[in-house]
Amino acid sequence: MSWIKTFKGLSRLPKDIRAELEGGSRIISVPAGTVIFAPGQSADNLLLLLDGTVRVQQRSDTGREVFLYRVHAGESCVLTTACMLAFDDYAADGIAETDVTAVAIPRQVFDDLLARSPVFREFVLTAYARRITDLFTLIDDIVFQRLDVRLAARLLELADAGGVVCATHAVLGTELGTAREVISRTLSEFQRRGWVAQSRGELRLTDRAGLERLARSAGAEV
Repeated sequence: MSWIKTFKGLSRLPKDIRAELEGGSRIISVPAGTVIFAPGQSADNLLLLLDGTVRVQQRSDTGREVFLYRVHAGESCVLTTACMLAFDDYAADGIAETDVTAVAIPRQVFDDLLARSPVFREFVLTAYARRITDLFTLIDDIVFQRLDVRLAARLLELADAGGVVCATHAVLGTELGTAREVISRTLSEFQRRGWVAQSRGELRLTDRAGLERLARSAGAEV
């Protein structure tokens, strides 16, 4: 099956444009932990994820890491798109959290189809606009939403099918833009309520419904 079908917005491409896109792109695979891009590097390929997740984060002058967003299968990276549109270098890190398979669309193909194909242009700009909206939501959450609500929502997002979250307190602190100690205190409260059970390097959701009620409480606040 063509990888084009993985991305809904590309399924409307005319056959000739689709052939150009497939012929001019390549499939790449990298293992978990690979730094896919880093500050100062040029954006030479638009990456469309077929499998796995990529974590995008930024490091401050003091060395503090701030989580920005994840790219999942079926999505593109908003930072890469922005850099390619602006002919700018990366200002953040993109790290493969899992083994990753992606489509790499070279700049020449990207620029050519962006100029010639309304369908391709719509796909790129729609995905870009959607992720920009997600980033504004992230900023709103950090500034206005309670940390316990945000932590509950993030645990539900990160948990696997068995309810296990493989993340340290430090990693969760980076995810939510706060200190490890704050995460530890909040998780201790979650454990006291019977919502989670903690062990080294991971935690298990023992009352998903309780966490879901807390995560939903943000929408009920006035």
